[in-house]
Amino acid sequence: MIVRPRPHWLRMLFVWHGSVLSSIVPQLLWTTGFAILVTVLHGRLFQWKVPLNFVPFSLIGLTLAIFLGFRNGTSYARYWEARTLWGTLLNETRTLVRQLITLLPSRDGIALPVARLIAFVHALRHQLRGTDASADLARLLPEEDRARLRTVRFKPAVLLLMVGEWLQAQRLQGRLAPELAQAIELPLGRLTEALGGCERIAGTPIPFTYAVIIHRTIYLYCVLLPFGLVDAIGAMTPVVVAFIAYTFFALEALGAEIEEPFGMEPNDLALDAMSHTIEASVREMMGETLPAPSAKGVGYVQT
Repeated sequence: MIVRPRPHWLRMLFVWHGSVLSSIVPQLLWTTGFAILVTVLHGRLFQWKVPLNFVPFSLIGLTLAIFLGFRNGTSYARYWEARTLWGTLLNETRTLVRQLITLLPSRDGIALPVARLIAFVHALRHQLRGTDASADLARLLPEEDRARLRTVRFKPAVLLLMVGEWLQAQRLQGRLAPELAQAIELPLGRLTEALGGCERIAGTPIPFTYAVIIHRTIYLYCVLLPFGLVDAIGAMTPVVVAFIAYTFFALEALGAEIEEPFGMEPNDLALDAMSHTIEASVREMMGETLPAPSAKGVGYVQT
């Protein structure tokens, strides 16, 4: 995720990192080059003058803008829901740890479920990104827990189960009254709901046909556009085509990037930073001394 103060308006014109420009440069150069060729040939294709003007492009452009608006709106809704779910993880993890500290007669033994909760957050991040959670689990959990998780596919769900099993053991031992156990189950249930919400977003992309329709329409529009402009604006055709193509290509690329908010692109959610924030918050509640925060948050791109 890009995190930085809003730059000066002039510098904003030349920002590169996080602008998706790097991913659309090839097609932008190709489209502009084709527009230059059309301008030089004055709209002729093999001695045949292509009879187009700007009128159909006005109609198609309006329809294309509606499609792009829908696609980007849907992508941002997924992005914001994902951020809300990770906010829920932070809140409910803090609530659960606070309840463990204040509702149990002593702090003896609560380090284990707290470690499992921290491991749950990191395991969820790795599951959503398809990365290996072994390093985080090794530094957080005892060997017995790691052995149980070694062959498990859905590690976050099992870690929540293990926290629930610990609560069951406390209730059976008489350290936790049944009504208090029920109260502690509420944030644990909301963590399960947040887990399911993240899995739903990660496992259910926007229907592929929307991307196909928008992609094909944008390219046909940009390829035909110089034929419709060359008679009206002449040598300025490549400039106008480049500007319009940049707008459409960039919006398409941005929608595709934030559609999957759990990735590692510059505009995706900073799951590393949020995971470490949750861990640091919980450790502080447990009375541990935390190291000084670094100048740059983990997982944030500050440029």
